[in-house]
Amino acid sequence: MIRIDDYVLDLLMRDLVGHDHSPSAFLVYLHLWSQTAGRRAKSARVSHQMISSATGLSKSAVQAGMRRLVRRRLVSVHREAATATPEYRVLRPWVKV
Repeated sequence: MIRIDDYVLDLLMRDLVGHDHSPSAFLVYLHLWSQTAGRRAKSARVSHQMISSATGLSKSAVQAGMRRLVRRRLVSVHREAATATPEYRVLRPWVKV
């Protein structure tokens, strides 16, 4: 079982799915959440194909969702090299540190 911030289900889902018309971005965010915060890890190194297999989305839908999440600063990406598997960090801009 993983804990998800109320904000994710109450507001972010409505914003990504309803306003942005991007349910794939929401599913990708939830998957990354489960791989990071759900496992108490700061980041996860996963490929688009791995996310595609885990969520049932096509690889192109994962790529489009990821672009939206990065553009909205909900996910950050780090690559050690251009062809390396990216490392993703789920961001929570609504949490004041």
